[in-house]
Amino acid sequence: MDIERDLGPQPLGDLLTKHEMSKHDLVAASIEQITHKMVNRAVRGRRLTNHVMTKMRNALNRATEGTYKLSDLFTYARSPGDAAQP
Repeated sequence: MDIERDLGPQPLGDLLTKHEMSKHDLVAASIEQITHKMVNRAVRGRRLTNHVMTKMRNALNRATEGTYKLSDLFTYARSPGDAAQP
């Protein structure tokens, strides 16, 4: 069974637009190691690991003072059991 890896544009891109943030702003806001390439892949819909998705969520929440869940950022993220936020 093959896993679909390219899932189309993700809500993360819309949230960056909503908050008038660039991809660079998300990288700069992160206290964890994320790269511009990781953010580009996340926005375009390339399937990410839960660990990387969590880093994206943490950076967005830090930059916006929001309380977004993984399922708010990614269509393929599971809602129940979202990783605990720091």
